[in-house]
Amino acid sequence: MVRGKTQMKRIENATSRQVTFSKRRSGLFKKAFELSVLCDAEVALIIFSPGGKLYEFSSSSVNKTIQRYQKDVKNRAIKQKPTEENIQNLRSETADLMRKIELLEDSKRKLLGDDLDARSMEELEEIEEQLQQSLISIRARKNLLFKAQIDQLKEQEKILAKQNKELRRKCEMVTLSLSIIPDLGALAQIKEAETALFIGPPEKRATN
Repeated sequence: MVRGKTQMKRIENATSRQVTFSKRRSGLFKKAFELSVLCDAEVALIIFSPGGKLYEFSSSSVNKTIQRYQKDVKNRAIKQKPTEENIQNLRSETADLMRKIELLEDSKRKLLGDDLDARSMEELEEIEEQLQQSLISIRARKNLLFKAQIDQLKEQEKILAKQNKELRRKCEMVTLSLSIIPDLGALAQIKEAETALFIGPPEKRATN
């Protein structure tokens, strides 16, 4: 006979409820024991019956397992909640960062020439010196870039000069080839003179 699916609700009959409690408690203890043996796990199980009776199972000791659980919960709480010391460190780091930001902002204003009316002579001289050093660095970098561009242009000039020389050589070869070709008109006249036809007996050509 196939058992029907048990509805997850309180069993109203007291006798049936007690029988179900006993069976399921035994099954639960059996599963806890198997888990502790097969997986080498520390298992503790505490059950209070409807009548208030205590049933417990532990692979080692219930009290020991409870203490371990409490210690683990405390450690996790400490890790998750920042301590007062950590909070003070964070506040100190935040204050240092704010001071650095303020100094950078003040230096930026000085270099841009803002709020100079409230500056002393020493501060103005310091700003002037900083600007001069900046100009020196900028000019040095600018000269370096100019030199690189000049070197690049010189290299391009060498390449163009080489190409121009090669083109001149080819032009000279073409000019020389044209100069040694004979006049085509003169060749045609010579050919006509040599191939003229004579009718009649052959005569000696007069020689001058």
